[in-house]
Amino acid sequence: MSKIKIIPCSGIGKAFGLMTREAVFQVTNKLNPKEAETACLAHIITGDAEGRDKVAGQRCITVDGCPKLCAAKSVEFEGGIVKQQFRVIDEMKNHKGVNPGTGTALSEDGWIIVDELAEKISAKVTELVEEGKNNA
Repeated sequence: MSKIKIIPCSGIGKAFGLMTREAVFQVTNKLNPKEAETACLAHIITGDAEGRDKVAGQRCITVDGCPKLCAAKSVEFEGGIVKQQFRVIDEMKNHKGVNPGTGTALSEDGWIIVDELAEKISAKVTELVEEGKNNA
């Protein structure tokens, strides 16, 4: 069975974008490395064949920083099956008034939010893996 694809938004230079990438790296490198992998949104958006092939027809989780949902929309456009969308702005609602840091460095509070988001993504990966076993 193929790994669950987790695609963060690009959000370069923005704190919420950095948070998406850090949360995804925690899941793919530490929490669920055997069950999940990431793909580069830039390759997907630019129509790179390898990027498209990586998500087309695959179970995907997208993580966006802002309401524009660039990752979710792009993955769906290229044929990815988006099983769950996460947004950093939704996580920030649970931490009103907190400064998460900058586009290049997260604050201690920013890392706490990233850890919480990574746990939620990891739980969804585990759920999708179990779902896949039951449907096999």
